[in-house]
Amino acid sequence: MRCFVSLCVCAVFTAAAFCSATAVADQVKITDDGSKAVVTIDGKPFTEYRYAGYAKPILYPVYGPGQKPMTRSYPMVKGVDNEATDHPHHKSIWYTHDEVNGIRFWMENGEGEVNKEVGTQVPTNVEIDGNTIITTNDWNASDGETICSDKRVLTFGTNGDARYIDYEVTWIASSGDVTIGDTKEGTMGIRTNPNLRLKAAPKRGNHTAVGHSINSEGVTDGAMWGKRAAWVDYWGEIDDQVTGVAIFDHPSNPRHPTWWHARDYGLVAANPFGVNHFEGKPDGTGDMKIPAGETKTFRYRFVFHPGDAESANIAQRYKEYAGK
Repeated sequence: MRCFVSLCVCAVFTAAAFCSATAVADQVKITDDGSKAVVTIDGKPFTEYRYAGYAKPILYPVYGPGQKPMTRSYPMVKGVDNEATDHPHHKSIWYTHDEVNGIRFWMENGEGEVNKEVGTQVPTNVEIDGNTIITTNDWNASDGETICSDKRVLTFGTNGDARYIDYEVTWIASSGDVTIGDTKEGTMGIRTNPNLRLKAAPKRGNHTAVGHSINSEGVTDGAMWGKRAAWVDYWGEIDDQVTGVAIFDHPSNPRHPTWWHARDYGLVAANPFGVNHFEGKPDGTGDMKIPAGETKTFRYRFVFHPGDAESANIAQRYKEYAGK
């Protein structure tokens, strides 16, 4: 596995204006230690792309403006106050899907479990280029057979007072035809800081939930589940600061605007495949087939911002992103 380290994103540019607040921050640094790529901005932690030790690569931890933690720590760190311990496969930020040629990749085997229907994502290469991580992965069944592969391009930066992660995934039908199945259990996911939950769950360990949410169509809170939208935004008070996260679905994506598997307990996932669950249509309606040797690309952006959706001007930020 080859790894390259870049110390400064904008060193090759002479125009200081290019690295302004509305472009990629020149303070982004990525350092790879062989199991994770650590991303900092202005010398402060932003996130880590952890590609070893888990059933799938994840981004954890993730810090927003003011160094506020934006995702749940469980199960990477256990015993954190106010964190529910449900759904251990919801690991901070991740990309996967639960029905790929009949193999389940959203679900994971628990400790000591061996489920032949459950697969893993195995990194095959990781490279660093400036403010970008470029990685390839095999999606393997439990017997090691590769079902398909992907190429991911993760780019990190700032936009005004916000931080962002661009997450591009290209599915590669490297081992024959691929069918991405019609299920709600997918795909580009985040498990938010528990304060951004819409409902508390004291019996599960969450006693404080002060979150609110809205999508690009004006639908709010729990009613957003299963609805199509170009973007969603969640915000709430984290350590005495109102902070939020928006997720953008790029207009070039297949089936844009996507459906959202957006629960009231902090799971938010863009899922363009689960049509039968979201709209009550016959099972298989949302299947997407990629013929052998072909590819399919999806692009998303996470924006971690101070304030709520309105004060953070998320609608305008999306228009700027969509124009890229």
